[in-house]
Amino acid sequence: KLMFKYVEVGRFDKTDEELTSLSDKWMYVLKNLSRLDNRPAALREKIFSKLFAAASVARFTPTELREYEDSLKAYRDIKNSLDTAKEEGREEGREQRNIEIAKKMLAAGMDIDIIINMTDLSKDEIEKLTIQQ
Repeated sequence: KLMFKYVEVGRFDKTDEELTSLSDKWMYVLKNLSRLDNRPAALREKIFSKLFAAASVARFTPTELREYEDSLKAYRDIKNSLDTAKEEGREEGREQRNIEIAKKMLAAGMDIDIIINMTDLSKDEIEKLTIQQ
């Protein structure tokens, strides 16, 4: 079931002081966005934040837009690198902790099969630890 609502934005004539409902605010924005230099007080709601951010990017010159996109790409690259490094660090820390636990379990005389099950280390890794002790 599909329903259409047609709106004639050109006939909307309320000022920003007269906006009461959310639909009034959206109509006002659709009609006046190209003329707005400052964000009116009636449109300070969070729902309009992304709209005004996108509108400010849409006004960039080609040079500004290219610089903005390069800046976003650099930010995303750095963020992805940091996220990957954090995850690799966590994994390395888990492995090191499992080795420490396996060493303590070996020192306590526990069975290798139990150590494998508890630490997720391979039999070869645990045997190397027994040689080192």
